[in-house]
Amino acid sequence: MRFHALAAALLSLSIPMTTIAADKPSTHETDRSADPSVARQLAGLDYKYEVDGDGDYKLTFDMDNGRSQLAFVISAVENFGEMKVREVWAPAYRASEAQFPATVANRLLEDSQSSKLGGWVKQGDMAVFVVKVAADATAKQLDDALDFVLRTADQMELELTGKDEF
Repeated sequence: MRFHALAAALLSLSIPMTTIAADKPSTHETDRSADPSVARQLAGLDYKYEVDGDGDYKLTFDMDNGRSQLAFVISAVENFGEMKVREVWAPAYRASEAQFPATVANRLLEDSQSSKLGGWVKQGDMAVFVVKVAADATAKQLDDALDFVLRTADQMELELTGKDEF
């Protein structure tokens, strides 16, 4: 009889804990909101931006050569151990099929190897240049990362396609 009473008491304690856990917000929901610290930094740099549906900051810049280049500052912060980083990236190439041609993939790998910051990644059918910066990077450091991704992506887009899609 005492065993059944103890089991019933433990079971009743587990029900409210499940309810509390279910009320906890999903990290996916919070990841989708724009980081206000990025907005302050971009405003301080006098950059115009839009916030996309993922909560990321979308910027378009005029380049020196009469071209334009799209860039993103990702709001979500990634963690590993004590490190917290965010991505700054710019697209440069869109494949006509799911896979990149071997010559394009090899060129991107070669460029990644010689890059001072960041590297090329494949996102769906697109090649995107990504720099990871400290989540608490200063506005100047964020500006430097943006400058690097913009120049790198625009040069690669011109080399690979001769177009100005991004």
